[in-house]
Amino acid sequence: MKGNDIMAASPFQAPLPKEHDVYPKGLYEVLPAFSIEAEKIEKGYDKLTEHIVSNINNGLRVLVIDGFPGVNWNNLITGVRNKLIEKKIDAEIIRFEKCLRTADEINKDLEPFLGGDDRIFGTHYPFGPEVFFDTKKAADLRIESAIKRGDKSGKLTIIAGTGASLIELRDELWYVDIPKDTVQDMFRDGKANNTGYTTNDFEEFYKRSYFIEWPAFNRQKKRILNDISLFIDGQNDDNPAFIGGGEFRNALNELSRSPFRVRPWFFPGPWGGQYMKWHMNLDKEKPNYAWSFELIVPENGVIFQSGGEFLECSFDFVMFANNKNILGEQAASQFKYEWPIRFDYLDTIDGGSLSTQVHPRPDYIKKEFGETYTQDETYYIVNSKPDSRVYIGLQEDCNVDEFKKVLLKSAEEEKEVNIEKYVNSEPSKPHDLFCVPNGTVHCSGAGNLVLEISATPYIFTFKIYDYLRRDLEGKLRPINIERGFANIRGERKSKWVKENLLAKPKLVDSGSDWKLFELYDKPFTFYKILRVEFETSYTLNTNGKGYAINLVEGETIDIVSAKGRKTSLAYIETMLIPSAAEQVTFINTGKKSCKLVLVHVKPEVGISLPVNDPND
Repeated sequence: MKGNDIMAASPFQAPLPKEHDVYPKGLYEVLPAFSIEAEKIEKGYDKLTEHIVSNINNGLRVLVIDGFPGVNWNNLITGVRNKLIEKKIDAEIIRFEKCLRTADEINKDLEPFLGGDDRIFGTHYPFGPEVFFDTKKAADLRIESAIKRGDKSGKLTIIAGTGASLIELRDELWYVDIPKDTVQDMFRDGKANNTGYTTNDFEEFYKRSYFIEWPAFNRQKKRILNDISLFIDGQNDDNPAFIGGGEFRNALNELSRSPFRVRPWFFPGPWGGQYMKWHMNLDKEKPNYAWSFELIVPENGVIFQSGGEFLECSFDFVMFANNKNILGEQAASQFKYEWPIRFDYLDTIDGGSLSTQVHPRPDYIKKEFGETYTQDETYYIVNSKPDSRVYIGLQEDCNVDEFKKVLLKSAEEEKEVNIEKYVNSEPSKPHDLFCVPNGTVHCSGAGNLVLEISATPYIFTFKIYDYLRRDLEGKLRPINIERGFANIRGERKSKWVKENLLAKPKLVDSGSDWKLFELYDKPFTFYKILRVEFETSYTLNTNGKGYAINLVEGETIDIVSAKGRKTSLAYIETMLIPSAAEQVTFINTGKKSCKLVLVHVKPEVGISLPVNDPND
């Protein structure tokens, strides 16, 4: 701490005095874990290969090891081979990567989904991973596998690599998972790349991953989930943690009936603030933290704890195993295997304003990117400093065509724009909620900790102005003026915003020491936002709905499930309450009164209500 730094008085203080620039550590847990029975998770190559040795006498001839893109196959295969040699097991190891097509062949078939020269956007790939592999080579390996299954006892063949489970003639299947944020870090460190294609550009790597590889290989995950006999966490490839396939599925089932947190992850940005760094006790060497992926489930994982051992799987497996338990029957019929509600933090406290931006209209996101619903958002202000603002809608006198010309000229000549001349802004304070439906020009100004509550799509942000800022690698951040203005709703100006987009809490129920408020129930989107305020306790009946929750005021609460599980939630932590939990009681264990945000899919969606407003 520098000598002139001023420490805030309490980790639960809101709003924050202007002069504070250091914040006491709160109770936020960055590595939340879900406990299962002891001795279910094992660790290390010695124990891993013991499973092979014990199964050889039971007919194991062909072992297939599949894994998500980004797995370090060299380390994993070396670790398995060395331990098998120690155990006097002579195994033939076949690398499935030999079945890859050339980059040109892959790109030819993927061309409609790659987005051309667009640095950011492609189109959702709707099929599995077969496109990456040579049909003849895979067919030959399938025949070879069938023959080797008839080998004499004691002879072992291992087929290993991303996509290897496409060889379905096998005796046993292992799967190696790796978190998507870890894969991104590996790319930055030069340790990972795209499947069958090499790039040095992170934006290209991420675009191919998001639009093509992750959807394709996730479909394969879903196909093989019930066939997995051993699940391996691939993050520590020197000493991997693993669990039996049956125990893994049991853990997923138990999780789907209990309140749980996903593992959040955090990332700096050019406008990032300092509050999360201090309150959440993050790496002080980072310049700032802009985002916390609280519940952006396409990129979150879930950590299981068994005794003193830990293992992580991607959230995808949670939904593939038990989507109806998580969402409830009605929402699952609409959203299938996607959890549709997103929570994330935007920290601009002691930082800067976000880019001025807009999100696509429903038809646009479907036609251009292959998504099934759009990125409607809200901003819940969890904390703020004096004079903080949220930019939302246009000024009454803003001429949209003139605004576009000014921004195009700014981009061409690299000259700054007085954005407040064109964009409306409103003061912000803790517990304000701003509704940001698609097509609305918006951004958070400096001085806010925003809990962004949104539909799950999360990268479809058309920046129309970004203060000529460069990213942390020194490159001008890409802007999308043409896409943005194809979606802007020019009628959403100051007066309309004040009447329609600033939430007005409505009391809908109350008890002896609790009150339930409806904050957001607009036709713009498919989710409803509630806030319960209580002194001692509050009981929630899920009634067939899954909930995302966040403790936006208070210190800590215990959460007791009707099924007997007990967990806790601290200030500004996020949790998911599955529909199958049925009933949970929130018990205040701190000294302050509590405010808890509750978000769920409207039960009418898919019946009497569409996912997005048909007028859009």
